[in-house]
Amino acid sequence: MKTTERKQILKMALIAAAERAVAAHGLAGLKARSLAAEAGCAVGAIYNVVADLDDLALAVNSRTHAALEEVLTAATGVDPGKTAVGTERAVARLIRMANAYLNFAATNRMRWRALFEHRLPAGKPMPDWYLGEQTRLFGYIEQPLRDLLPSMAPEQRAMLARTMFSATHGIVTLGLEEKLGAVSLEELRNQTTLIVSAIVTGLLAPGKAVL
Repeated sequence: MKTTERKQILKMALIAAAERAVAAHGLAGLKARSLAAEAGCAVGAIYNVVADLDDLALAVNSRTHAALEEVLTAATGVDPGKTAVGTERAVARLIRMANAYLNFAATNRMRWRALFEHRLPAGKPMPDWYLGEQTRLFGYIEQPLRDLLPSMAPEQRAMLARTMFSATHGIVTLGLEEKLGAVSLEELRNQTTLIVSAIVTGLLAPGKAVL
């Protein structure tokens, strides 16, 4: 087996081990010695295939992005790269996505947290491929917004998608992290449905200026 093949196999084993560690313990579970033991390599061998543990964290988060995208696709039946099929279903699609996001966060708590808790060291930029994954996920929100607000400028629609996500994410975070006390999943679904509906109603109100 070639050296490059061995390195790739080891890298995949380390990413899988890191994913299991994050799912069980969050980012605190990313410990070089434990990962090396699970992958069957020396601690120093880790740094022959990845630059540091931050790279492993990004790789785990990338897998979480992919898992979340599968959930969003299942909830909407639409790929963000394809043309939407009618504006009348756009609001329902936004609500389904909001609740799918809630369910994903509740089911994959530690992996979900890692998406927002991980920080790269100062001076180390986020890789373009990682930013591209985030942009693709926001595309799921932008698509129904394009149906609802076809005259809105693309850059404004992109910002609106992030604003709508932030509103939903805030409800999910406050509920799941019990920042305001324990809230049932059913009530959180009611609240995400309410906030998405309220935002869309405001955007579509007569006389509302669309930038």
